[in-house]
Amino acid sequence: MSSPGKLNSSSSELDLDRPNLEDYLPSGASIQQEPHGKLRLRDLLDISPTLTEAAGAIIDDSFTRCFKSNPPEPWNWNVYLFPLWCFGVVVRYFILFPARVLVLTTIGWIIFLSSFIPVHFLLKGHDKLRKNLERCLVELICSFFVASWTGVVKYHGPRPSMRPKQVFVANHTSMIDFIILEQMTAFAVIMQKHPGWVGLLQSTILESVGCIWFNRSEAKDREIVTKKLRDHVLGVDNNPLLIFPEGTCVNNHYTVMFKKGAFELGCSVCPVAIKYNKIFVDAFWNSKKQSFTMHLLQLMTSWAVVCDVWYLEPQNIRPGESPIEFAERVRDIISTRAGLKKVPWDGYLKYSRPSPKHRERKQQSFAESMLRRLEEK
Repeated sequence: MSSPGKLNSSSSELDLDRPNLEDYLPSGASIQQEPHGKLRLRDLLDISPTLTEAAGAIIDDSFTRCFKSNPPEPWNWNVYLFPLWCFGVVVRYFILFPARVLVLTTIGWIIFLSSFIPVHFLLKGHDKLRKNLERCLVELICSFFVASWTGVVKYHGPRPSMRPKQVFVANHTSMIDFIILEQMTAFAVIMQKHPGWVGLLQSTILESVGCIWFNRSEAKDREIVTKKLRDHVLGVDNNPLLIFPEGTCVNNHYTVMFKKGAFELGCSVCPVAIKYNKIFVDAFWNSKKQSFTMHLLQLMTSWAVVCDVWYLEPQNIRPGESPIEFAERVRDIISTRAGLKKVPWDGYLKYSRPSPKHRERKQQSFAESMLRRLEEK
């Protein structure tokens, strides 16, 4: 039986994500119930524009917190800790970073390119052998990337195998999710097409393992990608298919809604949960504020990237279950295993602000929840 202290602690943790309306109201504004204690929704909405603005602020806060980095608390605040911090900076930037650059660029890329180019062009008539070698080489270069961050990755569960009619889905924190998973198994991933050197790697090296690219701005890409997905999962010799159904990077505290595309392919869905330990570095990549090159530099100048990966039990759609319900069930499995909090948001809203009607519906829903909470009191 739990002690009162534990119950209070659990209750306080649950309250952390409950919006407190008073925090969003201007000073002096408050919500007053009627003398008879009966509060109507109309009264709640007609108090003033203040409540509507407060509801909008809470909605924005609930959404944007999924895409915010949480900077570590400074610990070099006194006279004897500051020299230790300075020593750590010297070690990370002037010893570890050059050594990691040497490992990745000089050793890793030279070994990879000197092997990949001959295999790719000289074994054109031996497709099975060429694919096997390219798969091993892609896993190798991803291992060099992980080594360049001093990656400490612990894998739990059976290693993925090549079988038809299966798709792997994972929560998404950064593009390094793909690298961490790829060093263990050469997945074919569906991913946003990127510019620059990342785009060059996508269109050359990663296409050799069957990766599929798309552009969010192109509506016609959805039909093309859907057809490619269906064809890929039916192939016996194709690499396992990996999809990040959130469609965007989330800060590894939350999971946003899963897109249903991966869950209506008529195949088994294998959940993969990824959880980063932020003791040394925050692995979240905010692509709107930071290029992937700068993100890699941040990782390479940290002490280490610590991560756990769980390969979970395959799931199949249940009789009478819709693809959306199936997606939510799998999201719940991943969130529970990785200790992430579920929020009812579409990750694509990160790239386009919600319409006024959408915001109005959310504000109405918020006001109704406030009414229920006040009536419970």
